[in-house]
Amino acid sequence: MEINNNILEQVSLSGKTVLIRLGVNVPVKDGKVVNDFRIRKVLPTLEYLVEQGAKVVAISHIENKEGSSLRPVADYLNEILPVRFVEDWDVNNVKGKVGHISEGEVVLLENLRFHSAEKENDNEFARVLSSLADLYVNEAFSVSHRMHTSIVGVPKFIPGYEGFLFRSERENLSKAFDPLHPFLFVLGGAKFSTKIPLIEKFVNRAEKIFVGGALAHSFFDAQGMSVGQSLLEVVENEIIERLLKSNSVILPTDVVVYDSENDKHRVTKPSEVRDNEMIVDAGPETVKILSAEVTKSKFVVWNGPLGNYEKGFDGATVDLAKALSSSQAYSLVGGGDTVAAVSAIGSEDSFSFLSSGGGAMLDFLSSETLPGIEALKGSQ
Repeated sequence: MEINNNILEQVSLSGKTVLIRLGVNVPVKDGKVVNDFRIRKVLPTLEYLVEQGAKVVAISHIENKEGSSLRPVADYLNEILPVRFVEDWDVNNVKGKVGHISEGEVVLLENLRFHSAEKENDNEFARVLSSLADLYVNEAFSVSHRMHTSIVGVPKFIPGYEGFLFRSERENLSKAFDPLHPFLFVLGGAKFSTKIPLIEKFVNRAEKIFVGGALAHSFFDAQGMSVGQSLLEVVENEIIERLLKSNSVILPTDVVVYDSENDKHRVTKPSEVRDNEMIVDAGPETVKILSAEVTKSKFVVWNGPLGNYEKGFDGATVDLAKALSSSQAYSLVGGGDTVAAVSAIGSEDSFSFLSSGGGAMLDFLSSETLPGIEALKGSQ
């Protein structure tokens, strides 16, 4: 089912001004984009709009350790297609700042989140943004779980359409609702309470659900094990017990722990973590068991690293990426650190679909829709 009665390819775009919401929140170092995955994902839609003679106004947000300017994204894009960057604008001068746009030209506005109204789903801000264009394209699936102005507000005022990436995300992730079997779901990362509905939804749909990363610590704690200095979200024991009774939940059988005082790490059983240690990764035995499950599976969904990826404990995550890349299973992979691990081993093409969404992917799998999807359904 298409979101809109007309799909983007069926719309005459020549001479039309298109407001496109991009999801190009990418890491930057020394003013340069260091992971271009999300930018590469939106290029087909941008290039199509240019080829069709549309006048393109692109909007996005960005947040990273070096600040919050889209200038590095504009510089990156300029190596592929001409982009005019509008650095300083507000609701009163945005039309003047954008100025005259030629057919086939792309104008990129500075970070939407410089304006507090973006996160507030503000009607007046939505009117301002929509006044710039004839139609709207959502190419920011990764943000479409947010009730933000550029996601749900703008389509109230001008016709809204899915971008190519957005449509691909929705169609590919929907395969998890009627998957091939055996079905393996691998869930890592943190924030257990936000992922409980997802685990409960798939616990009887997937043959196996592997719970790793900081999520596993909640299971260990509920079973009376010490997790030392590890990141921990305490969850009601009855929830853990209910999930474990399904017999489909798999937990790490060994873990890598780190003692920061002595700068030492070791592999141990989850039941033997010392008070001064923190769990930082899944162990080699766990990876072996998980790789065997991958081999047996015909459908695999994976979101979230198996260890503290940002701190360099990426061994289990990278090993799982290698195992999955060589499997015959249909694979759906998402989450920033997870996709980074895939990119690190240079095997993006070995996976069936890499999602640009982390939280958006999980929310879609849980509820089978997103605010951004519903906004397009209700668009003019």
